[in-house]
Amino acid sequence: MIQRMLILALLLMVSPSVFAQGQAKTNQPPTRPDPTVADFVYGQDSERQKFDFWQAKSDKPTPVVLLIHGGGWVNGDKSGYGTSSIQPYLDSGVSVASLNYRFIAQAMQQKIEPPVKACLHDAARALQTIRSKAKQWNIDPKRVGATGGSAGACTSLWLALHDDLADPQSGDPIARQSSRLSCAAVNGAQTSLDPKELREWIPNAIYGGHAFGFAEKGRSRPQEFELLMAGREKVLPWIKEYSPIELVTKDDPPIYLDYPNQKTPPASGQQEADPTHSAMYGVKLAEKLSAAGVEAVLSYPGHQDTKYGSIAKFLIVKLNAE
Repeated sequence: MIQRMLILALLLMVSPSVFAQGQAKTNQPPTRPDPTVADFVYGQDSERQKFDFWQAKSDKPTPVVLLIHGGGWVNGDKSGYGTSSIQPYLDSGVSVASLNYRFIAQAMQQKIEPPVKACLHDAARALQTIRSKAKQWNIDPKRVGATGGSAGACTSLWLALHDDLADPQSGDPIARQSSRLSCAAVNGAQTSLDPKELREWIPNAIYGGHAFGFAEKGRSRPQEFELLMAGREKVLPWIKEYSPIELVTKDDPPIYLDYPNQKTPPASGQQEADPTHSAMYGVKLAEKLSAAGVEAVLSYPGHQDTKYGSIAKFLIVKLNAE
């Protein structure tokens, strides 16, 4: 009994992991404030294309932060974000949206190529939908940030770094809205989906095959990765389109990269205890962002950020800036 209590105490002291952030690990989701708008449907798939929205109290239009859950694009739910993730933003005058999106399996059933396109474009569509409600929900469409852990972090970075998906000529008013972010701050992000590049950074990397359709029932993550490696040349255009690091340009917004579970100092060519959430991902993206003149804050044990102190503080500072 005493041993169990000690383990629980230690777990509570640890910074939220990339798995815990935005994911419910038990059958009961965490408690959270009642949303201003719950289960708003932003696409034709009414099961997964939904978000919850919390409106911050303000006489002026408020910024918004998107919470994009992790789970490898194969599981997770918007309800995994609890009060501790939501309330600090509301208390700082920042409205919040927590969104769901289609998973890889659903995308494959729907014959979307590559499957990860469904996950990422769903997030973009949710963002555009929120912007379309600017007057109704008292939000400032020019101040929108995003955060998430693991796959939710990769999605947030893709939104931040990708060219605007807005189509000014579209007959759909939502499609005319911008998909760009003004900042992103993420936890345990995968910044590349290129297997060749990843094996150079992290020799035991295994993540990414499922994003490009190499998933199959009974197939392991390492097996998916090896198939991706073998088929790399065929899917290289997709890799270039969906790897955040491939999208860096000098006009990108400020980025915060946190890797709180890094066990050893990151070094290129070194095997990692957790290769899917290695700080090497952040090191490489931060290098490219900095070379382009974009603000990039990188934090991991032994190299903690002291300017902002946390993902939430970074987003609050950036989103509340005049």
